[in-house]
Amino acid sequence: MPGRVVPMNTFTTKNWEEKIVSGSEGGPRVAYARATFAYSGVIEGESTCDLLLYYAGEGYESGETTSPSFERFEGKVEGREGTVIIRHEYTFDAKGMASTFTVVPGSGTGELAGITGSGTSGGALGEDKMGYTFEYAF
Repeated sequence: MPGRVVPMNTFTTKNWEEKIVSGSEGGPRVAYARATFAYSGVIEGESTCDLLLYYAGEGYESGETTSPSFERFEGKVEGREGTVIIRHEYTFDAKGMASTFTVVPGSGTGELAGITGSGTSGGALGEDKMGYTFEYAF
């Protein structure tokens, strides 16, 4: 079955907790964040995402920094219910964030067992809703 491309859908951040784990405020540092998101569109449900964030520190002007993360989604994809783990690679700067992501092979449960896929997400910082795309197959 060929993958299906679904145009922009949305998600909102319900909660964001972040703490520095190495380095200091204003300097190069690593932080850990746990976020919860609510999805609407082809993906309907909620997730918990664990992020490892790198901040270059004051004076660093190259732009984007990166963040690997794993997100555990619980809900429905096109009406099929279950859970799945998503692996993200985020980039972010003062204006916004973007992510490319893939479904972790073998991580789907329930009616999402066997799902494969990848997509993108992103938007401006401070926006209530951000967009995502998702190409997937069962």
